[in-house]
Amino acid sequence: MVTRLDRPLKREVDINGVLFIVTLAPDGLKVTEKGRRKGTVLTWEQIVRGDVTLAQELQDSIELTME
Repeated sequence: MVTRLDRPLKREVDINGVLFIVTLAPDGLKVTEKGRRKGTVLTWEQIVRGDVTLAQELQDSIELTME
């Protein structure tokens, strides 16, 4: 039996000694460095369609202009 994802689910992940928080939510996925607010956000549609690279590049360009 599969459990429906109806609220955010957070988990901590250690990647090369850096801690990240991965949030699985009904609308998508967010990966944030622990202690930070901004992170990479992807909708489930972007992941399924394969738009992950394009979405990441767009988000990076937006963050650069905001600095």
